[in-house]
Amino acid sequence: MDLQESVRNQTDVGLRITKHLFLTEAKEKNTVCSPLSIHVVLSVIAAATKGSTQDEWLSFLKSKSTTELNSLSSNLAPILFAHCSPSGGPCLSFANALLVDMSLPLKPSFKEIVDAFYKVVPKQADFQNKAEEIRTKFNLWAAKKTKGVIEGFFVLGKLTA
Repeated sequence: MDLQESVRNQTDVGLRITKHLFLTEAKEKNTVCSPLSIHVVLSVIAAATKGSTQDEWLSFLKSKSTTELNSLSSNLAPILFAHCSPSGGPCLSFANALLVDMSLPLKPSFKEIVDAFYKVVPKQADFQNKAEEIRTKFNLWAAKKTKGVIEGFFVLGKLTA
């Protein structure tokens, strides 16, 4: 698949997700979202899966393989950040982080994929004992990386069945 087709597919997926968000959760609210950021997160999740689960993710993301998703991500970064120059042009801030609870081991191959293609170094965190400290640090990091545009993004809660 060529880069233009991958970008079209990524755009379609992002717009589908955004449309759903605006018709449900964000209905009648002031909301901003980044379809590209959502696509990156879903691509990282796809890279962490195997078998039929991965096939489902790839189908949803309109991609034939995780290699294709990884390639799209690594090819888009230089294009997106080309205009951020001292002479003026628009500047796009794109901050990625991957925090994983210390109780969950990470495979070296997954670490390599997210580092090489998504420019993220996964970090182990003690969510069991230091959740509030992690939330505070992460929110400060996000605010700094986005020049104050994103503040208070990370909220902790418990998942219930």
